[in-house]
Parts: sequence; structure tokens; C-alpha cells
Amino acid sequence: MSITLIIQDARWRKLRGHSARIKRAVKTALAEAGAPDHADLTVMLTTNGRVQKLNAAFRGKDKPTNVLSFPAGLDGYLGDVAIAYGVTAREAKEAKKTLLDHTTHLTVHGVLHLLGYDHVTTRQANKMEPLEVRILKTMKVANPYEVQ
Repeated sequence: MSITLIIQDARWRKLRGHSARIKRAVKTALAEAGAPDHADLTVMLTTNGRVQKLNAAFRGKDKPTNVLSFPAGLDGYLGDVAIAYGVTAREAKEAKKTLLDHTTHLTVHGVLHLLGYDHVTTRQANKMEPLEVRILKTMKVANPYEVQ
């Protein structure tokens, strides 16, 4: 398994332990979801502007979002996950969560999208969200869907 981590926004570098935690989140999500051991992927820690451009180009939504996933559909390569610093930091602050914990959740969320999970319908969300919660619990990250 190869996890490529690309940091395009220097503010991510100030987040202590982010690299190890993101890689652990990817590995845990893949293992818990039953993905093949040889699956490779890329996580890009980037800016709101970059995510906005990707969101506009691929989803027709000209605004930044916290995380985007781009399944590759290639044998052995799952795809790419992009996480926007500004949106993620704002959401973490508003929810009174650490930036590292929120980034961990978004990483898990993005990886599950690469594996075909979704949350558009209630039925899909009822499958994806409990899996996210279980994965995060193994990493000692609180349930992101529980109102505090």
C-alpha cells in the first residue's frame, strides 16, 4: 500500500502529527471497510481556492467544501482525496473540535467515498456513517455525528 501525502497549503504543516494521523486514518479506513491491502491513494492537503476549482470543474459547484474524493477506477489505485484547510479549520472551530480530529474524520470520509460509500440517501448514510464512527472510535476520535 502506498499513501501519497501532498501538502499544498503551508498552514497544514503547523498541525502537529498530521502526516502520521492521516496515514493511520487511511490504513484504518481501508482495513475496516475490507479494501485490498495493495490499494494506493493520494491525500492532498490544500487551499480553499484549489478545492473550489476542483468542486466547480468536477461537481459544478463553484464554492469550496471540506473534502472531495476522486475515485480512479484503476486496478490498485483507489484515487485522490482533497481537503481544504480554510473550510476544515472553520468547521473544527465552530464544532469545538480539534483540527486534527476533524481532519481525521474528513480523511476517513474521503477514503470511504473512494471505496464507493455515499450518503446522498438516508439508506446510504445509514451504511456509511456508522462505519465512519466505528473507524474513528478505534482512533479515539469522537463520533462526529453526535451533537455535543
